[in-house]
Amino acid sequence: MGASTAGIWRVESGGTVYAVKRIAAPAADDPADFSRPAHFAWWRRPADVALSGAVDRTPGLRSVAAYRVDEDVEGVTIWHPLVTDAGSSGLFRAAALGGFAAAELPSAPWLARGQLRERMARVEHRGGWRLLARTTVADVADRIWTRREHLLGVLDGLPQVPQHGDPTPENLLGRDGGAVLAIDWSTLGTGPVGADLGYLALSAREEFQPLLDAYVAALPDGLAGREQAELGAQVAAVLTVMSRAEWALARVADRPGALAGKFRHPSVAPYLRSMQRQFPQIEALL
Repeated sequence: MGASTAGIWRVESGGTVYAVKRIAAPAADDPADFSRPAHFAWWRRPADVALSGAVDRTPGLRSVAAYRVDEDVEGVTIWHPLVTDAGSSGLFRAAALGGFAAAELPSAPWLARGQLRERMARVEHRGGWRLLARTTVADVADRIWTRREHLLGVLDGLPQVPQHGDPTPENLLGRDGGAVLAIDWSTLGTGPVGADLGYLALSAREEFQPLLDAYVAALPDGLAGREQAELGAQVAAVLTVMSRAEWALARVADRPGALAGKFRHPSVAPYLRSMQRQFPQIEALL
């Protein structure tokens, strides 16, 4: 759940099952980012998306229309018909993300922009990849970290397209004909072509290249070439997976014992395995 999410419930009413999400308005001591509409952490974006209907009919990827949105001084409660898991493959989801690149989103101030750059700024504020510097990938991590501004600049130069922002299999659940019904639109916005694919690649069962094939095949003609989509996906995947590995290591680093002895910790190992899966993408950026 996002930082502003107070809770999610399954509610049955009138014979229909709903997913009910409560979003809390920022408190005085909450980060200022929660109150910046273009920031990925903007607190009420799920309500803005639901009220606008911006992604109710989009190609490739869409939302189920909200049943109701209740607002009060303490926050917002959003009711959506429950979306069940259709068991789609990663290839189907990748194609849906490619199709979504053709969507026409409203010119709204609450669309997230520069999401990966903002996330990397948070990592830098916490000291960078200082724990990866104590692992066997230290030299690689240092090279990628020192080139991060260049890589982010490369993303800025790619075609900018509609972006779900958090396209994990858990958020790309249902089907509506040839489209995926997605949930959790709290980071909806625009970003470089391929970035959503890079995020998906971190949790999909399929390997990167088949996912890229499916994504590129579904892109609208003339929007971007395969090399551009591949580069956007690689940069997004690598910067994200290495930042997640750093975060996981930071959770256990202060406990007794050598850092290397914690690589198999259940709260660390999945993130390190995910990073290992992306070694071909890491090598491509070196």
